[in-house]
Amino acid sequence: MISSVLPTYSRAPLSFVSGAGSWLTEADGRRFLDLGAGIAVNALGHAHPKLVEALTAQAGALWHTSNLYQIPQQQALADKLVDATFADTVFFTNSGTESCELAVKMARKYFYDKGQPERVEIITFDGSFHGRSSAGIAAAGSEKMTKGFGPLLPGFVHLPFGDHDALTAAINDNTCAIMVEPVQGEGGIRPLPDVCLKGLRDLCDEHGILMILDEVQCGVGRTGKLFAHEWAGITPDIMMVAKGIGGGFPLGAVLATENAASGMTAGTHGSTYGGNPLGCAVGCAVMDIVTAPEFLAEVNRKASLLRQKLEGLIATHPDVFESVRGTGLMLGLKCKVAPGDFVAAGYAQEVITVPAADNVVRLLPPLTITDDEIAEAVARLDRTAASL
Repeated sequence: MISSVLPTYSRAPLSFVSGAGSWLTEADGRRFLDLGAGIAVNALGHAHPKLVEALTAQAGALWHTSNLYQIPQQQALADKLVDATFADTVFFTNSGTESCELAVKMARKYFYDKGQPERVEIITFDGSFHGRSSAGIAAAGSEKMTKGFGPLLPGFVHLPFGDHDALTAAINDNTCAIMVEPVQGEGGIRPLPDVCLKGLRDLCDEHGILMILDEVQCGVGRTGKLFAHEWAGITPDIMMVAKGIGGGFPLGAVLATENAASGMTAGTHGSTYGGNPLGCAVGCAVMDIVTAPEFLAEVNRKASLLRQKLEGLIATHPDVFESVRGTGLMLGLKCKVAPGDFVAAGYAQEVITVPAADNVVRLLPPLTITDDEIAEAVARLDRTAASL
């Protein structure tokens, strides 16, 4: 008999009932050190007092009115995002998947309104993950994501990761955009080198096409900048955001330049819950914390400390680990064992990690993790490796 919850997840036998900072408490009382942060969602850890305060205050005032009316909290968060980024305008969603849907629509509508309706093709890359909607799985293109769900949304061109010649050859009169993650998350913590990100920006400018960045997992301070593309000194035309922006509350956004968003006029897109007062109140609190220069400086310092300790861990267990990769507090342990086995073994040591493709275990701790917690995390990872 099918379970009352649709069985689309292969869940670990863990039920967490509370959390505080970098820690999760299981129903049986065990305390787990959380190096997954809900897959980079709980950017400020669990039950951050400023987020609890913002949500509680808003919950006592107003939950929902709909986008038929002005929403002051939405305007405030949009202003914060515009002030802190390349963007001129923001549309709020509930998730990264919804952000992908709008990014695709926005790019295609841009060229339609310019009298070039044939320009609908979006170039994407192997190993990418852009959500599980029809557009998201068509954009990623992998058999794992798409098998059994045809016919797929057309208009996506899939290229090998890092193949510059294939990229140049793929651009034609039907191309409207290139869509890429500055750091692939699900694909195994694969950062796109700064020089490549700059090259993509130049290529888009040269051919008059739009650059769409998916910063759903790598954004909101995760890499030590507010957004990962800032390390390369470039700006996109359209950017997908979610996960960390709500600190655990369902919230996403699409950020865009005025030019890229020019086709999106009244009635061309909408959302029932997107930009609701609750989500935007929390998002404002997240932005106030994460945009502080001293906060991002601390992320970078702690990232260096964690990476240094992980290098020592790899040296101690050469039969388990191959290397560490990634940037900021978005790191991956390339393993010589199955990543799922390592993650499962970690449960016995009460440490949470996340598997990814390319035999990688993801480490995505809260950006608020302390030095002592970093030391404890590596000790637990060491015991996990030893058990294997």
